[in-house]
Amino acid sequence: MTDPRETVVFRWLAAGDAGDLNAFDDLFHQDAVVHAPLGLSTASVEEEKSVWADALAAMPGIRHDVQEVVVEGDVEMARVVVSGTMASAFAGVGGAGGNFRIDQAVITHLRAGKIAEAWEIADVSALLQIRG
Repeated sequence: MTDPRETVVFRWLAAGDAGDLNAFDDLFHQDAVVHAPLGLSTASVEEEKSVWADALAAMPGIRHDVQEVVVEGDVEMARVVVSGTMASAFAGVGGAGGNFRIDQAVITHLRAGKIAEAWEIADVSALLQIRG
């Protein structure tokens, strides 16, 4: 059985939460594509770093609590609970200190041990309830 903490998807989310965006260089191919809700899709590791930097500024203390990871060949899928507080507007969602907790599924396709493409599927309804 794979230790979830050793998976690329776990390490990506943990590095992001910690603000260690330089770690993304070891986790993503330079031209990686991330499909994400709310207009947050990216087409390179540098774009992904930028989205995370903006997210961390708007939601300091954001946390991705990985519930489980399933690994099949070069595919890793994680079930995640994301929580935090909106300190300022982000991705069309108002700020004003509203707390949130959402469910998320993250599917990554790896090539040579790095993310080549990922999908973030999130129940963003809780975020859309926050008014700024």
